[in-house]
Amino acid sequence: MLPKRAEFFELLAAHSERVLAGANAMLRLITSLGVSKEDVAALVEEINMNEASADQIKADLLTMLHKSFVTPLNRDQVYKLTLDIDNVMNAVQDVAQAASIYNITEASSQSRELAAMTVDACARLTRAIASLKERARSQETVDLCVEIERIEEKSVAVIYQAIKGLFDREGDDVAALRAMRMRQFYSLQEKVLRASKKSAQTLEEILLQNS
Repeated sequence: MLPKRAEFFELLAAHSERVLAGANAMLRLITSLGVSKEDVAALVEEINMNEASADQIKADLLTMLHKSFVTPLNRDQVYKLTLDIDNVMNAVQDVAQAASIYNITEASSQSRELAAMTVDACARLTRAIASLKERARSQETVDLCVEIERIEEKSVAVIYQAIKGLFDREGDDVAALRAMRMRQFYSLQEKVLRASKKSAQTLEEILLQNS
């Protein structure tokens, strides 16, 4: 797995770093809901900027992949991992935009917990990708991937309780509409964690195929 072209690993690392930056901004955005509209708007813009930066890195990776005769990993593996990382970033952006679209004016404790889990998973993903180029760190990479998968599994219980709580409480039409909006918001947060898990599984496949 020693790189024939270090640029691939550098771009993959940079790509995942943009995702982590976006996830951190998403956590701060959710914490700001109901506190400061100005902060929320600024954080949405920050996430959009990270997504645009991630898109450019993705484009550079795919261009390099197309032009290179020799790649440090199987072309299909690099392509798949690049798209998986991109899906995490897109899912983070979807959460940020949904806060405005669905007029989410306050964050629940479960929403904040899911956002914190997302940052945790993305931090581990970034560390795992950074260690990918070093064969001696393959076990560390595997361990980080397993941790990401466990975070996603734990998030399922949080989402279940959050959605159950929405419909356990009876109320008027306004309360019912809020419940539907929050259910969709939770689903988008779940999508980020599932995408992180998918990226981790792709990393595990790469390690197995290159062991």
